Amino acid sequence: MAKNNKTAIVTGGNRNIGKETALALATKSIDIIITYNERVEQAELAVKELQAKGVKAKAIQINLSEASNIGTFIESMKDTLKEWDKKGIDILINNAGTLRLGTFDKITEQDLDLIYNTNYKSIFFLVQHLLPLLIDGGRIVNLGSGTAKIAFAPLVAYGPIKAAVQSLTIYLASFLGSRKITVNAVAPGGLDDDFNAPLFKAIPQAKDFITSSTAIGRIGHPNDIGNTIAFLCSDEAAFISGAVIPIDGGYHL
Repeated sequence: MAKNNKTAIVTGGNRNIGKETALALATKSIDIIITYNERVEQAELAVKELQAKGVKAKAIQINLSEASNIGTFIESMKDTLKEWDKKGIDILINNAGTLRLGTFDKITEQDLDLIYNTNYKSIFFLVQHLLPLLIDGGRIVNLGSGTAKIAFAPLVAYGPIKAAVQSLTIYLASFLGSRKITVNAVAPGGLDDDFNAPLFKAIPQAKDFITSSTAIGRIGHPNDIGNTIAFLCSDEAAFISGAVIPIDGGYHL
């Protein structure tokens, strides 16, 4: 497979949707920088799996709940780009996120601050910091959620912030359109992965409910999302921008 010399950043790329997205991009000969906050062993394994596909890969640790960490990450990323003889970033996948369960009467200020800082604020300022390094004609994909439009009580601190991410996607698409950079979001439904494991542990019947409420008749998997994100980063998707694409198998049709 011929190299196209593109480079992608996938935040939270050591597991779940992030890892599957990175692997899908690697099949298109795209070099990958993944970020991770914890679980270093998973990050190292992801790098090895990406390299096995014949691409360059690097994992950089960053806690995205603190915007002040972004500058240090940018410097580490620049070092990697220099090492790889790259001029900038072609693709940015804003996947990193966190989850706190609780109904409206139980969520604390600390819970809400953590979700806001990690799931929204980090995207805003990471894109802002990367503006000089984003290649014209590039791609940005943000992780939204089906819970942005469908109320599910334990995710009251999560869904509305994902709605804000989806709104930010439209604003970024408008702002970056003159540079031919497309900006889209995907809105996954319920997924069978370890990010959602606390939800399924707290509500054992949730998985069966999601499955029975989905037209396709199954729960989603991280690769369902990763493959769609990879398409949005392709040349074939060059005229898709400002879109929020549900990937939920037809949930609650």
